[in-house]
Amino acid sequence: MSRSLLPTLFMALAFACEIQAQSVAEARASMRAGEYEEAVTSFTRLLREDESSVDARRGLVQALRITGRYAEAEATASRAPNQVMLANTLGEVLVLQGSLDAAETAFHRAINGGADDRLTAAANLAELLFDRGNVDEAMERFDAFVDVYNDSDGRLDAPDLVAVGRAVSFLGRKDPDLFRDALRAFDEAARVEPGWTEPARRAGDLFLAKYTSPEAQAEYAKVLALNPNDPEALLGMARAKDFDGTAGARAYLEQILAVNPEHVGAHVLQARLHLSSERHEEAREEAEQALATNPKSLDALAALAAAHFVAGDTTAFRLTRERALALNPRSASLDQTVAEVAVQVRRYAESADRALAAVTLDSAAWTAWSLLGMNELRLGRIEEGREHLERAFSGDPYNPWVVNNLELLDSFELFEVVRTPHFELFLHGTESDLLTPLISEIAEEAYDSLARRYGTEPPLPIRVEVYPSHDDFSVRTLGETGLGALGVAFGSVVIMDSPAARQRGHYNWASTLWHELAHSFHLGMTDHKVPRWFSEGLAVHEQRKARAGWGHQPSIAFLEALRDGRLKTVSELNDGFMRPEYPQQVIFSYYQASLVFEVIERDHGFDAIRRMLDGYRRGATTPELFESVLGLELADFDDDFDGWLRSRFAAPLRGLAPLAEAPPAQAGPEVLEDFVRSHPGDLVARIRLGGMLVNAGRFDEARPHLDAALRMFPDYGGPDSPLWLLSRVHRANGDLELAGAALARLNSLSESNYTALLEQADVMAATGDTTAAAAALARTVHVYPYEIEDHRRMAEYSTRTGDFSAAVRSRSAVVALDPVDMAQALYMLAVAYRDAQNVTAARRAVIRALDVAPNFDDALELLLQLREGIGTGGQE
Repeated sequence: MSRSLLPTLFMALAFACEIQAQSVAEARASMRAGEYEEAVTSFTRLLREDESSVDARRGLVQALRITGRYAEAEATASRAPNQVMLANTLGEVLVLQGSLDAAETAFHRAINGGADDRLTAAANLAELLFDRGNVDEAMERFDAFVDVYNDSDGRLDAPDLVAVGRAVSFLGRKDPDLFRDALRAFDEAARVEPGWTEPARRAGDLFLAKYTSPEAQAEYAKVLALNPNDPEALLGMARAKDFDGTAGARAYLEQILAVNPEHVGAHVLQARLHLSSERHEEAREEAEQALATNPKSLDALAALAAAHFVAGDTTAFRLTRERALALNPRSASLDQTVAEVAVQVRRYAESADRALAAVTLDSAAWTAWSLLGMNELRLGRIEEGREHLERAFSGDPYNPWVVNNLELLDSFELFEVVRTPHFELFLHGTESDLLTPLISEIAEEAYDSLARRYGTEPPLPIRVEVYPSHDDFSVRTLGETGLGALGVAFGSVVIMDSPAARQRGHYNWASTLWHELAHSFHLGMTDHKVPRWFSEGLAVHEQRKARAGWGHQPSIAFLEALRDGRLKTVSELNDGFMRPEYPQQVIFSYYQASLVFEVIERDHGFDAIRRMLDGYRRGATTPELFESVLGLELADFDDDFDGWLRSRFAAPLRGLAPLAEAPPAQAGPEVLEDFVRSHPGDLVARIRLGGMLVNAGRFDEARPHLDAALRMFPDYGGPDSPLWLLSRVHRANGDLELAGAALARLNSLSESNYTALLEQADVMAATGDTTAAAAALARTVHVYPYEIEDHRRMAEYSTRTGDFSAAVRSRSAVVALDPVDMAQALYMLAVAYRDAQNVTAARRAVIRALDVAPNFDDALELLLQLREGIGTGGQE
C-alpha cells in the first residue's frame, strides 16, 4: 500500500466512526424518547453495517427487552463478537426470563472481564444473589460500593452512580440513614447525564419504598415528560396510584402492556389490583401470565399465592409458597404480600399469621414487622402490637403508619376501659362518664337484636374504641390521617369516632355503632370471608331495620347517577367500594347494596341471607350463592335489580329528566317561576323555587311547589328536603300539627338532622305531646350528646310521662357534662333516682350535692326524706 494513501484511509475510517457514533446517538435518542420500533430499526441497520459495534448491539438488546421480545434480545446479545462487553446486557435479559444461573454467569463474565459496565453488572449480581437467598454475600458486595464511591474522587459516570445508589439502598435495610445517600447518588447521576431518565426513575422507586408518594410521582413525571412510554416509570406511577388508593393505576398498566405485553411487573400489579377487589380468579390469571414469562419471579409467585389464599385453596397456596422458598429460602416477600392482601379482604388474624411467618424467614423484613404489629392492634392484642411496631420502627423509622400508631399508643393512658355483659368499651377519660351509659345501652340492644336475628354471636367480648379526635380514629384504623369513614370493624374490635370528633348534625354515632356491630356478626359468621359489598350493604340494611331514618338514604345525586348509568351492577358492586371511579361512588354503593338485601329479604326471606353468609364461610363465590340460594344467575339478578331500582324511583327519575338547561344559581325567583311554568315536572327547580320563596317569607306561594316536589320524591330527607321547607311553611301559618307531621316524616328519612329533631321536639311540646317531644330529643343524643339543655328537657318530659329510668339517664348526662351549678344538677339526679325507686343511688347523688353545697336546703330536705323513707317506696 502506498504511504500516500494512509492519511486518506485513516480519515475515511475516522469519518465512518463519527458517522457510526452519530447514528448510534440518534438511535439511542429514539429509544429514550419511547420510539422503540424506530430504535429497533435503527440499531438493526447499524449492526448490519458493523456487527462489532458494542453500542449498537447493546441498544438493540435494550430496545427489544423493553418491548418484551426477550428471546430475540437474548439471541442478539449471545451473537455478540465481544461477549464480555455484552455480558451484563445479556444477564439483564436472562433475569427477566428466569434463567438465573445463566444470568449469574453472565454478570460474573462482565465483572471479571473488565467490561465498561462492570459496576452495573456488580449491582445486578448482588441483587440477584440477594433475591436467591445468598443475603450475606450480597450484602458484602453491596458494601463494596461504598469504597468504590469514596475512592472515585468524583470520576464515576452516571450508570456507575446509579449502581452505587442501588447498592446503598440495599444497605439501608440495616442502616436506614443510608437511604439518603442512595438518593444523593441518583441525584448526582442525573446531573452527570441530564438526558438519561433512569436516575429519576430509581429515585422515584426509592421515594415510594419510603412511603413518599408525591415525591415519587414527581420523579416519575420527569421521566414520562421525556419518554411517555417508559414502562418502568409507568409502573412506578401505577404503583403510586395504588399506594394512594386513588384511581388511575389501571390506565398506566394498559400503557405498559401496549408497549410490552410480557411485562411481569405490570401483570403482577394487575393481579394485586384484582385481589384488592376480591377478584381472585382474575388475579390468578394475571399471576400465571407473569409466570409464563418468568417462572422464577418471586413477585409473581407472591401474587399467585395471594390469589390462592383469597380463594381459600390452601393446597395450592402451600405448593406455591414451597415453590418460592425453593428459589429463595430466606425470602419474606411472599408471606408479606399475602399479609397485605389479607388486610384488604379483612382477614386480620391470617394477616398477622403470614406477617409472623415473614419475619421468621427474614428478621429485617421491617414492613412485615409493621404488618404484624398493626394487625395485632386490630385484633385487640395491644401490648404485642406495640412491641412489634417498636421493632418495625427500629429498622424503618420512615414508616408513617408505625410512627403514627406508636404516638397514638402513648395516649392510651388517657382512656378508660368499661366492661358490660358483651363489650369492653375503651373511652377517653374526658367523656367516659357521659358516653358509657349511652353507648352501652345501644351496644347491648344491638347485640341482643343481631344475635336473635342471626342465631349466633361473634367472639366475645367485643372491644369498642371511641375516639374524640377523628385523626386518632383514622390512625388507629389505617395508620394515617385522612380516613373518611366514621367507624371500622375488624371483627370483635370496633373503632369509631366519638360524636365530639364530628361537626354537630353530620354524624349519628348510635347508627354507626349498630352498623359496625353488624359487621362483627357478619365477619364472625363467615370467618372474615364475606365480600365487602355484601357486608356493607347488609350492615346498612340492619341499620334501617333498627331505627327509621338510620343508614344511607336516597339522594338526588344518587338518582342522577342511576339516571346516567353511573352505578355499578350488583356483580361489580365490590369495585364501587374498593376502586371507586368518582368521589361519591362509595356512598352510592352503600345505599345501592343495602337495597339488594331489601329485595332479597322481601323475595326470599332472611334465612336466604343467613345461608349466603354460611356459604361464604365455606368458600363459595357470589355467583355460586346467587344460583344455589336464590336460584338466579347473577347476571339475571343484575338486570332484574336495575329494573326494580328504576321502577321504585320512577317518579323522581322523571323529575330529573334533562328537559332544558336550568337557570343559573344566581337566578331570582321570577326567573325560576318562568322556568317552572314551562317545566312543571322539574324536581330540582321546584325545590329551588320553593326554598327561595320560603326564605323570602312567601309561604303560601312556596307550598304548591313544595307539595309538587314531595309528590315526585317522597323519600327525600336531605337538607333541602321539601318536608323541611313545608314544616317552616306550616309553622309560619300556625298549623303545628302539620308542621309536626312534616318534621316526623323528615326525621324518619334522615338519621342526623339535629336541627330538625330539635324543631320536632319544640313543635310536639307546643302541642302538648310530651312523649313525642321526649322521643325527638332522645334522637338528638344519638347525633350530639353534649348539649346540657337537651338532656334537661328530656328529663323534664320523661318525668312528666312517668319514664323515670329515662329521666335518670338524662340527669346523669347533665352531671357528666360538668354544669355550672353542679349542686343543682346532682340534686335533680337524686330526685330522678328517688322517682325511679332507687333509694341508694338517690342518697349517693344528694350527698354529692351537699359536698358541693353543704347548705343546699332542698338537698338537705331530700336527704332527710330518703333517710325516713318518705315518698320513696323504694328499697335500700
